[in-house]
Amino acid sequence: MHLELTPEALLKQLGYSVTEQTLKQIKTILSATDGLDTFLPHIPSFADALAVEKGYIAMSNSVDHLKIKCDEDTNADNLAAFTQLVEHWADKYRLKLQKVPNKNTYYIIGHA
Repeated sequence: MHLELTPEALLKQLGYSVTEQTLKQIKTILSATDGLDTFLPHIPSFADALAVEKGYIAMSNSVDHLKIKCDEDTNADNLAAFTQLVEHWADKYRLKLQKVPNKNTYYIIGHA
């Protein structure tokens, strides 16, 4: 089965309301992130896997990319599992990530 996520469906999957502003922001992110369209069908299952480790995928307010983030109050076991999960998905789907220094946050830069 091939799942194609429209910008509206992606917003809903990430927990955002579909408004003119969020639609504009997600379209900007999609156009700024090289090769993201190849990963889009996998975002729902990745988001579900991240939620188990108190992580999530969100739109960044500071850069035009999606971010993968872990809750600040996450314990060491969840944080280690979160990091392993992010690395596994990045390797599996050849994602280029940029880690934010001193934070449990990664930007999805594009397809490696």
